Amino acid sequence: MYIDFAALRQAGILQLLEAPKGTEDPDYLAFVLKTRFDYRQDLDALLVAFAPTGHFMLAKGRFDWPSLRNYAQSEGGLCAYSLCRVPGSSPARRISFLPLQTNLMAVAVSPDDSAATDMTVAAPGPDPQPPAGVLWLQVPGAWLRTRPALPDATEGFAHSVEQADTITLSFVPDAGRLSARLLVRCRSDHEAAEMSAQLILATARLRESITRDHQAPNPADLTGPLASGEFRSEGSRVVGNWTLEPVFVQNMLGGK
Repeated sequence: MYIDFAALRQAGILQLLEAPKGTEDPDYLAFVLKTRFDYRQDLDALLVAFAPTGHFMLAKGRFDWPSLRNYAQSEGGLCAYSLCRVPGSSPARRISFLPLQTNLMAVAVSPDDSAATDMTVAAPGPDPQPPAGVLWLQVPGAWLRTRPALPDATEGFAHSVEQADTITLSFVPDAGRLSARLLVRCRSDHEAAEMSAQLILATARLRESITRDHQAPNPADLTGPLASGEFRSEGSRVVGNWTLEPVFVQNMLGGK
């Protein structure tokens, strides 16, 4: 998962997450005071990999490294050389972090309290081409086959793509709105064509269901974006697009 906080901040979307004055979490306010780090203004980008061995993060922003080290030690942690280790909420959630560059931090949450050092060595081979977008999420199709908890309206769409190799969902600003763009990599052209047809059918069924209830797709909830879906196959890939109106983004982020 990747989040471009700088772009979201510039677009005014990040501000929708801010709690009203006087209702901020006191623990977070104490963290900001001690570390001089507030994600709302100091974090520019975050890349997260979820693995059986833990969660691994690269955070880009402005960091006061001495204050972060002091905070880790005040919380019962230990800093040696550039690596800091902090106890987590359980033995399986030990936190480690270290600077890779002045503005780049490696963070790991793992049973291994030195797991952040795994990110100091580059993987062999060329760097992968990241998806475009201010936020994107890439998952293997096998993850969807485990039947994670998903909103009811999305079940038909998730079932349509669960046989894919990988699914990428990215969000791109588009004329004051957000476009949610789907890229599905399949094992064959035939599989991609079938998957595209299933997504088109799932969209048509949703629209029919809404019409049968004498209603219209609501841009403020999931029915609006899902009913706007458009899909096609391109060789062994399926591409799609949903339109997200500002009111839906506000509701999704907990805004008014």
